[in-house]
Amino acid sequence: IILAYFLIGKEFGAKTAYAAIILGPLMDLWEIICPYEKLMDPNGISVMGDLWFDLICFVLILSASQAILFRINASTGGLDILAKIVNKYFHFDIGTSVTIAGVVICCTAFFINPFRIVIIGLIGTWINGLIVDFFTISLNRRKRVCIISAQHEEVKDFIINKLNRGCSLYEVVGGFSGKKNMEIQALLTQDEFVNLMKHIDEEEINAFITAGNVSEIYGTWNDNKKAKKNKKAPDKMKIAAAVAISLGFVLGIVLVVVYDRKVVKKSNLGYTITAYAADALIQNMRKEGHNHG
Repeated sequence: IILAYFLIGKEFGAKTAYAAIILGPLMDLWEIICPYEKLMDPNGISVMGDLWFDLICFVLILSASQAILFRINASTGGLDILAKIVNKYFHFDIGTSVTIAGVVICCTAFFINPFRIVIIGLIGTWINGLIVDFFTISLNRRKRVCIISAQHEEVKDFIINKLNRGCSLYEVVGGFSGKKNMEIQALLTQDEFVNLMKHIDEEEINAFITAGNVSEIYGTWNDNKKAKKNKKAPDKMKIAAAVAISLGFVLGIVLVVVYDRKVVKKSNLGYTITAYAADALIQNMRKEGHNHG
């Protein structure tokens, strides 16, 4: 987490620390709701009855979660931090970075685990990287829209003032008609594209439209959108963050109080910190109660 803070950025480090703190309590909460013993045979070692099926299900859930966290510039710690470091300084795709970090750790397991299990782990790590890239591209996909219309001013006004997006205008000449016209190009999210098409349909704007998917965007594309959002409600984000952090910490303390620290054996750093903080509080309360007695 310290490496994440200094090598990747303060935002990533802070979000990772918060995610690591609440990860343990949330995992234990789900273990209470749905114990894994109910999902597998008493003498079995596989939840689905087959290691390969287990691997596929695990990789799909893990990859989707990693892609979501990476998209908001966060992680839950561990290998994800190493993957982000590789991604930032060696400029690999995030999926490739996840694979590299996983392979390095998996190879060390040859000394303590059966050969077959390690090979399954290596294959899972490779698939994990591929699926992370797939989900990342899907989450980052945008629409590149090209619109040619005599009513281009109305379309431009809607994009800038209603969708809060920028656009570019080009003068084009029709190859068949030889008429000059204006072409508008804009990069939009899927929801914004739907709203734009709805507006064009409702206003009966006569236009020639083409659209294609773009998976990678760099630079200042989102700056204007962020600036307008921050002007509208800067305090709401701070309040939401404070509430989320408080709820995560309270959840950890409640679980520790109820289960008397039996789940600290999970060896999660954030959970252990929460557990010891709660334990100190409990011991202090018991001491005060004993003194009063």
